[in-house]
Amino acid sequence: MARDDTPKTGFRDAILWHLTYTLGKDPDHAQILDWRLALSHAVRDRIVDRWVEATRATYRADAKRVYYLSMEFLIGRLLEDNIVNLQLADQAQAAMESFGLDYRGILLDEPDAALGNGGLGRLAACFMESLATLGCPAYGYGIRYEHGLFRQSFADGRQIEAPEHWLQQPYVWQFERAEASFTLGFGGRVVTRDGKLVWEPENLVQSEAYDIPVIGWRGDWANTLRLWAGRAVDPFDLERFNAGDFTAAAEAEALARTISRVLYPEDSTEKGKRLRLTQEYFFSAASIRDILRRFEADHADLRQLPQKVAIQLNDTHPAIAGPELVRLLHDERGLPFDEALAITQGCVNYTNHTLLPEALESWGEGLFADLLPRHLQIIDRIDDAHGRAHPDRRNTVRGDGRVRMGELSFIMSNRVNGVSALHTGLMKTTVFADQHRLHPDRIVNETNGVTPRRWLHSCNPRLSGLITETIGDGWIGDLEQLQGLEPHVADPGWLARFAAVKAANKADLCNWALREHHVTLNPDALFDVQIKRIHEYKRQHLNILETIALWQEMREIPSSDWTARVKIFAGKAAPGYFFAKDIIRLINDVAAVINADATTNEKLRVIYLPNYNVTLAERLIPAADLSEQISTAGKEASGTGNMKFALNGAPTIGTLDGANVEIRELVGAENFFLFGLTAEEAEARRTLPDHAARAVSADPRLTRAVEAIRSGAFSPDEPDRYAGIVENLTGADYFLVASDFGDYWRAQREVDFTYADRDTWARMAALNVARSGWFSSDRTIRGYMRDIWNAKSLLGQG
Repeated sequence: MARDDTPKTGFRDAILWHLTYTLGKDPDHAQILDWRLALSHAVRDRIVDRWVEATRATYRADAKRVYYLSMEFLIGRLLEDNIVNLQLADQAQAAMESFGLDYRGILLDEPDAALGNGGLGRLAACFMESLATLGCPAYGYGIRYEHGLFRQSFADGRQIEAPEHWLQQPYVWQFERAEASFTLGFGGRVVTRDGKLVWEPENLVQSEAYDIPVIGWRGDWANTLRLWAGRAVDPFDLERFNAGDFTAAAEAEALARTISRVLYPEDSTEKGKRLRLTQEYFFSAASIRDILRRFEADHADLRQLPQKVAIQLNDTHPAIAGPELVRLLHDERGLPFDEALAITQGCVNYTNHTLLPEALESWGEGLFADLLPRHLQIIDRIDDAHGRAHPDRRNTVRGDGRVRMGELSFIMSNRVNGVSALHTGLMKTTVFADQHRLHPDRIVNETNGVTPRRWLHSCNPRLSGLITETIGDGWIGDLEQLQGLEPHVADPGWLARFAAVKAANKADLCNWALREHHVTLNPDALFDVQIKRIHEYKRQHLNILETIALWQEMREIPSSDWTARVKIFAGKAAPGYFFAKDIIRLINDVAAVINADATTNEKLRVIYLPNYNVTLAERLIPAADLSEQISTAGKEASGTGNMKFALNGAPTIGTLDGANVEIRELVGAENFFLFGLTAEEAEARRTLPDHAARAVSADPRLTRAVEAIRSGAFSPDEPDRYAGIVENLTGADYFLVASDFGDYWRAQREVDFTYADRDTWARMAALNVARSGWFSSDRTIRGYMRDIWNAKSLLGQG
């Protein structure tokens, strides 16, 4: 190949060009990593042209931009995502196979980007892809974590946390933007100078920008995910180094980089809390400065900001963005305070993701004043202005020595949205009841969705192929076209092909589990899957309690015609969340006992897969038969895993919580296994002081299961290992595990009965697919564009 050849002559030639000239490798000696990087560069070339043109089109149209601020962007692997959206899959596979390489092996070589943890981060990633698909000019803003959350493994059933080294290899998708760097201050004091309050920070940190292009379906538009990394303003002290104090010479750089090292640092200590608040201000402040810089490059009148800028706060983590924008407009650009506040409120919007009061962040006033003294003054002025406008308000941003970020987010926002119909309704009567009374038009609903490109078309190619063969490929960009499948569900031949897809996916999972985890699974068993962050309200302990009770009954009546089950768990617990960690260990201990029991292990297996991430979800969801969505009613805002499972043909067993309500309405009550108290019934049940003890004593199965845990049946070396869980289940039990156990058992036996009739089960699963098209993030983003941002598509897709 001539040296002056460009990588655009053809896709196969482009890969070879990058292997040679970008990576400096001879094809005869290249490794999988080299081939994957060469393929990625060839794909990236085709993204960049579209990315640049989308930016030019936005400037030409002087279009309103959306800015999505989120602590998490759980984007997962991008190589296949980009190949699929550019419609290069056939070319890429042919090219790799022409080199004698395993195409799937190349794709799986890419590490997951460790930029998120759970549903909030995956939602942000889906939204970025849908924004690009719809041609809505947008930026995502977050932190470029060096290690993300943590890599999870197990030792004696306990969760072990280790750094996630995803950036050890070159990350092809990022572009460093040295010109987009900002100096940010922390601490210090506020002084009066020339009659004005001036913040004099004590510590300075540099924010460095890294851009990742996000390409939409068919490659018609690309937006930007901009991630910030912390760097020292003066990274190296030569004088200290020459004096022999080598460690101290680089201390400033090490401290600055700490800001962007780890997602959700353990915050049970004061230092951890300080780092967490530092992170939130760091990325929010850098993003707000970048937004203003871009606006001011083309606009002289700051009063136009709400017409050109929509800022979306994804939960309360970026809540400080509002006061920061007020500070920049008032302190640095000289606008009157009330005008700066009104402009900010015209730009900012807030998505709430929780009904748990303790999950609405708050910070101690002392910490806040020490780290962000000027912002605390501005928050007081915002709070005072709100109080003067609404003298009968009940809640304030500051109170009981805390700064409440939920109240702050609400006050600073033009629109506040919930993420499912139930959640939005409950917001108005629970966590934001007072604010809703004062601002009855501010709360709106935008039920979550997932991108069909990643969560059906890519992760489940067999099902995607069957759907396309049946109704064409228009569904990939318009998921509601899945309704066209419904007439085919009545065709026994088509339904058999649908069932064969699920069987093949399950066989793949069995082969992988044997190869990677040395676990033998029965592919004919019902694959019962609960994969999500470990939390009391998500109630993984309800699931394992029912598993224990089922195992005990199987042992007692071994001759009964039990439906074979494989119970699959995955998910991480926050490092300081000790109750959740105990749940993980209990599941692993129960699995060890049950899987070793020769009398039942052909009918019941339990497996907890470590290090849950996007890639593992993409492997499990297409193979799942049953989706566990069993949170206490009134506590899950929406969920998106529930949508992914339904979309891939796994009926739900669940409560009337979050988006389960809408899933059940759309797929049909007969295709959903409902159990449990409603949100209203749950509130009433909690008023009974002995509700848990009463529920346990009334249910012999539950009594026996709890007693097995209490007696150490699953922890004989440490019988009281789970005393805390037992005490909770029989005492406070705020999340009503004991109260819902009996109905959960009933629903699970209904699952057994239905699964025994494979045609009936296949019909239920297929109808879940056909009726889940509404749960597309494209539909959700159209709602945000219309109801919240007043933003337009530049592709005519709005």
